[in-house]
Amino acid sequence: MDIKLPYGRQSIDQSDIDEVIGVLKSDFLTTGPKINDFEKALADQCQARYAVAVSSGTAALHLAYAAAGLGPGDEIITSPLTFAATANAALMLGANVKFCDVDPVSMNLDAQQVKNHIHEKTKVIAPVDFAGLAADMESFRKLAAPYNTILVEDAAHALGALKNGQAVGSIADMTTFSFHPVKTITTGEGGAITTNSQELYETICNLRNHHMVRDHKKVEAENPPPWHYEIQSVGYNYRLTDIQAALGLSQLKKLPSFLRKRRDIASYYIEQLGTDPRLIMPPVENHQEHGWHLFVLRLRDKTFRRALVEELHRQGILAQVHYIPVNAQPLYRKLGANPENTPIAHKIYEQSLSIPCYPALTEQELQYVVETILKSLDQIGYKR
Repeated sequence: MDIKLPYGRQSIDQSDIDEVIGVLKSDFLTTGPKINDFEKALADQCQARYAVAVSSGTAALHLAYAAAGLGPGDEIITSPLTFAATANAALMLGANVKFCDVDPVSMNLDAQQVKNHIHEKTKVIAPVDFAGLAADMESFRKLAAPYNTILVEDAAHALGALKNGQAVGSIADMTTFSFHPVKTITTGEGGAITTNSQELYETICNLRNHHMVRDHKKVEAENPPPWHYEIQSVGYNYRLTDIQAALGLSQLKKLPSFLRKRRDIASYYIEQLGTDPRLIMPPVENHQEHGWHLFVLRLRDKTFRRALVEELHRQGILAQVHYIPVNAQPLYRKLGANPENTPIAHKIYEQSLSIPCYPALTEQELQYVVETILKSLDQIGYKR
């Protein structure tokens, strides 16, 4: 089979293309009506009062942290098992990043570890919904309350996921999403923040657009002319375009079918691979609430991981690893981080590989993935 299967990719059809073309023929390419439509639809999907669309998932994290008041001298606690943006966005604001270890089963930030490290300078706790499994935000809320710490849920993997029946995006003080092409829906690049707080919503909206104030009731000038606006503090250009918002709106309509397919794929992998003693399956509790952005296999013997990934690549299955722990990166080592302080996250990293999981996979392709993994384990000498 001449095949190249990445671990993830976008699913675009003619209806998406038509929506984008419609905007290209309209009067607004950016900051127009499609942004409001997309934000309203996203807020409804997440059962949140507000949604703010931005230019990337990183921008969403940066704005959420800024709206939380994170700055020099403050600390954020997060997971090392994430993409670097979760931590980098805090560094952009001059804050200190504290990495706590993850739960060995869920692979999400461990609340007990956070309890051991939270203190009066902890401004933000940022749990990550690893692979699409929603973090236990209620446990973090109990920890945060005595310190007035803000909860920012990094749900880049978890659009459409639930926690005990409650939609991700409606639970934390702020929740951030990514719409990169490998995510559950895409706007090309893009992201969003949801919140139930009007104050946080207004702050995020201002920060997204240079903190440019046009409301004449809120400007400092007296009797301003019609064109007057004011820059009252530092903001950013993190706007999403109407072109992207149109694509996002079209993709949101497909979210239920995308999630069903991802969950079907996960079920198939678990059924077909779960009995092999060499492999550790992802957590399957609350399977139908999981977003399944990633399907992360783990090898009981980590020494075979590289050989397996290389063999899969030779066979056209472009497995990836999620993630090299952020506290193992040179930048964070220079800042004093040590991956030995989060041994569970480091062990999970050494065992893990992500295999293809996206709605466009066919039954034949899924069968090929499973058969190739099992054959490759034998070929590299990993005995049962």
